[in-house]
Amino acid sequence: MTGKRRFRSTTMPRSTRSTRPVRATALATGTLLACASFAAGCGVVPGTTGGSGDDPIKVMTWAPENTNATNKPGMPAFAQAYARWVNSRGGINGRELTVLTCNDRNDSVAAARCARRAVKENVVAVVGSYSQHADSFFPPLEGAGIPYIGGYGVTSAEFTSPLSYPVNGGQPALLAGLGKSLAGCGPVALVRPDTIAGDELPNLLDSGLTAGGHEASQDLRAADDATEYSEQSDQALESTTTELEKKGCVVPALGDRTGTFMDSFRRAREDYPEVRTGMVLGDVDQTGIDASGGKSGPYEGSYITGWYPVETDTRWDGMKKVISEKAFDDNRIDAADAGVQTTWIAYTVLQKVIESLGDGQVSSDTVRETLDHGLKVGTGGLTPTLQWRFQGPLASVGFPRLVNTDVTLQVVRQGRLVSARKGFTDVTATLRNAEVN
Repeated sequence: MTGKRRFRSTTMPRSTRSTRPVRATALATGTLLACASFAAGCGVVPGTTGGSGDDPIKVMTWAPENTNATNKPGMPAFAQAYARWVNSRGGINGRELTVLTCNDRNDSVAAARCARRAVKENVVAVVGSYSQHADSFFPPLEGAGIPYIGGYGVTSAEFTSPLSYPVNGGQPALLAGLGKSLAGCGPVALVRPDTIAGDELPNLLDSGLTAGGHEASQDLRAADDATEYSEQSDQALESTTTELEKKGCVVPALGDRTGTFMDSFRRAREDYPEVRTGMVLGDVDQTGIDASGGKSGPYEGSYITGWYPVETDTRWDGMKKVISEKAFDDNRIDAADAGVQTTWIAYTVLQKVIESLGDGQVSSDTVRETLDHGLKVGTGGLTPTLQWRFQGPLASVGFPRLVNTDVTLQVVRQGRLVSARKGFTDVTATLRNAEVN
């Protein structure tokens, strides 16, 4: 499978900026009204999914594992650990939680198969999952009325589908926040995949740069499955070292291949003036920093935007307790991994929904209705209070389901990811000016 096919589902429809919000709004409105008024027509038969009384509550978590591209094995592994932990404490409202897992294999056919299995198994929700193939998995879920809670935010459809309940701002928020943070740099170069999804990244980064009064970045394309990036490293360094007054900044956004790029970049930068690097969490994490040499590695001094506080923050103690009690020896689960963190927050949402239902029926219908009726979910300060409205603050730019626009800025110091700035930065205003295709 080529890199280009892997990212196809992440792109937004090609249209003019003036028509995109209308189309996104119309799609969301039409789907919601149709499903509300004609449940059977949407493939939803009220009362057939989920559990009532003492029946187990069944959900699914999926992610790619053992592929040549991005892998997120910690997400389904943590979901199962969470189920063991919550069930050891009597379940949620006295009901056992059953977590099914599925490997989407970074493949559209496998992603669709996972979604069809979720429908067949009558799950009440898909929770804390990662897939790049929204065009394959959303149609079966939407047809059955199954909510998608806390996806990783890697596809634009996660911010447009009325059945999606994202807990973070995905790539749009991270890149806009990174651009805003790098506005004080000299020339900026973005190294990104030569894919349809990669075509969206320059505009998102540039929205942050221009908000800070900086010119647009130099857009450098690269294969997302290459084994080395010496040519792109030289191009990035040549374009960012043209000014002597300010250090240039290089932004690799190549997913799991970011580490491969940094290996080539480390060798190439010796022949050029010093530059700074910036990236988004998920393209690099503490494990990758450690594996590359820690404080002596290529990431030292890099600025990194994330959705959440750093892993050492005490607000993660609840998640860490689950890992230590139920998955201490599972090396797939890393508390510093943004996927694991997203899964923890997604299951926090699920738990709040089920608790709010009391002794009532827990089904895909009732879970969705509870979220749609404005349930507020606190996450202990890991995110702002989450609440999904019919139209979010960024509906006008084609992201009606994006409700968490906060990002954090981190920096690698002495080989460790630490906070570079206290608190969160809200990038709502920055994204409103993004020229997303």
